Amino acid sequence: MATFEEFQRIDMRVGRVLSVSDFPEARNPAWKLEIDFGPEVGVKRSSAQITHYSREELEGRLVIGVVNFPPRRIATFDSQVLVMGAIDPEKGVVLLRPDEDVEPGDRIG
Repeated sequence: MATFEEFQRIDMRVGRVLSVSDFPEARNPAWKLEIDFGPEVGVKRSSAQITHYSREELEGRLVIGVVNFPPRRIATFDSQVLVMGAIDPEKGVVLLRPDEDVEPGDRIG
């Protein structure tokens, strides 16, 4: 069981997807994302296995990401942030997002 203090160490923020690129080197189908997490965190890159979303659906979309995990090497790419989603058995990852328009960089807590 995690303590509340452990949970507080996880820095989750709202980000806006700036760009989406193909990632043919990935073992599992994935996109490369550039996400703006506001002035305090900046733009971060992520590899996300969310290929049931089109590029057009992702660009400009608000997402939730963990921004203080160490980078993770995915094939030839350093994924700097974990984009959060619910796991659906048929669709895969269904992205979490705020239900209202908020600013990139806003904290989740």
